[in-house]
Amino acid sequence: MLGASATVTDQRETPSAVHLEPVTADNVRAVCDLRVAPEQESFVTPNAISLAEAYVHPQAWCRAVRAGDELVGFVMLHDSAAGPGYMLWRLMIDARFQGRGLGRQVVHQVIDHVRTRPGATELKVSAHRGEGAPGPFYEALGFVATGEVIDDEEDVYALPLD
Repeated sequence: MLGASATVTDQRETPSAVHLEPVTADNVRAVCDLRVAPEQESFVTPNAISLAEAYVHPQAWCRAVRAGDELVGFVMLHDSAAGPGYMLWRLMIDARFQGRGLGRQVVHQVIDHVRTRPGATELKVSAHRGEGAPGPFYEALGFVATGEVIDDEEDVYALPLD
């Protein structure tokens, strides 16, 4: 169901400024072509499936992630106070661009967006368990495990927005 993943490694390069842009007819194929490292595939839903889900869920807010002129990732937010609330639904940075702080920048931009939304008091994220899972990444950003579990395999984390 709802799940996000990102991997933090060493800071190989100074990160480029990240900006989020709508997924359009001009960039949708490139977004679908982005890939995580093979060992991360069990943690991240392919972008094409995320976009198909967004098509049938009006509360989905999707953005392509760009660093400079490069398309580097994808993010999807459950953008509603209803249901599970504001929740980082998907986050992926292409394997070629990981370890540069780009995922952190994306999460900060999503947090800034959610702070402008009606009734937003927290941002949630769920993360698969296992070796290399993204839980520590979210904890380093201030998210705290809630004890809630989705589908017996994803731990839920929350970040207060006050």
